[in-house]
Formats: sequence, C-alpha cells, structure tokens
Amino acid sequence: MTRVPPELVDNPDRRRWNDRYATSEYAPPTFTPHPLAELVLGMPLPDGPVLELACGPSGGALLAAERGREVTAVDVSDVALNLLADEARRRRVDYLITLIAADLITWRPPPGSAYALVLCIGYWDRALFGDAASVVAAGGVLGWQALSLAARDANPRLPVSWCVRAGEPASLLPPGFQVVSQDDVGPKPATRRRLVARRVG
Repeated sequence: MTRVPPELVDNPDRRRWNDRYATSEYAPPTFTPHPLAELVLGMPLPDGPVLELACGPSGGALLAAERGREVTAVDVSDVALNLLADEARRRRVDYLITLIAADLITWRPPPGSAYALVLCIGYWDRALFGDAASVVAAGGVLGWQALSLAARDANPRLPVSWCVRAGEPASLLPPGFQVVSQDDVGPKPATRRRLVARRVG
C-alpha cells in the first residue's frame, strides 16, 4: 500500500480523485499507455530514469518499466497508485517503479536529479512545468499534455489556471530546449495541447 503523508490525509483533491478511481468509470483500469506516452517512449532517449507527474494508474509508467527504465510516478491519489502498484507486481516490474503520493502544487523533483524523460498528462501548473523542465537530462525529452483555453468554451466554470494559454507550454520552456512538436489534439474543437520538446543544451 502506498504511504499517504499526513498533509494529504484531508486533501480535497486526494479525496476527489480517490472517489473517481474507485468508480466503474476507472475501475478496473485498462493500463493502456496514453498516446503521448507511447510517442515519447518510442523516441531516442539517453540512459536514465523516467519521471511521470499526475500519473494515475499509468500504462505509460508500466511501459517504461517494461523497457528497463526506472520510473518515479507521482500522484495525489493513493487509490490510483495502489492500482498501479498491483499491476506492476503482476507484470514483475514493481522493483523498477517508485510511487510517491504527493500534491503537485507543492511537490517538486529533488534538486540535482536528471531524467531521460519527464511526462505529464492531464495536469497543468505553470510553476511545476518550469521545475519539471529543469530536471530533464541533456538529450532527454519533456512530454506534456494539458487542457487549453478552448476547454472553457465547453465548461466556462473551468479555472483559467488549469489551462495553457496561447503559445504555452512551449513559450515557457527554459533555454536549451528544442520544440519537437506542439499541437492541439482531441475531437473538434480540440481542447488539449500536447508538447514534445528535447533538451539539446
């Protein structure tokens, strides 16, 4: 079982996502890798570990581990992490996956760490994006998908802070990154933006 730190016990996001992952919408999860995870894990990558943020019961983390990568998977939901842990044990890759229950509003990668791939799907925080980019190793890849402002046309109550703005997230990359692609994806009108960038310097 994933250890839940004291500061997460009463966290409303933890409760909300735990409830969602316990419903028939998500249970049992398919563990099918997200298309972005498949894309970036199919790219040339340097040696080194993978960091996945807001991972949920991630098929991408499992795919990376099955390819021999050490993976750190971070999510606010211990229910999601336990589902991932159970599947990792079933596939006999649990020794490669470190699970961290944390709120990404405050959690940050350890200083000095370096990852061949940093992946985040379905979550957006501008401050976290900058810190995540900073731990991509030379030659490594950053893959990120988040809601765009177009998502608010369908749901005006959606907080603006949850959405990338025009040009983002590519416009927020620190020096030393080369954008491989940035596209709006999903059914029309596309409401998600997908970035793939490589650290070249």
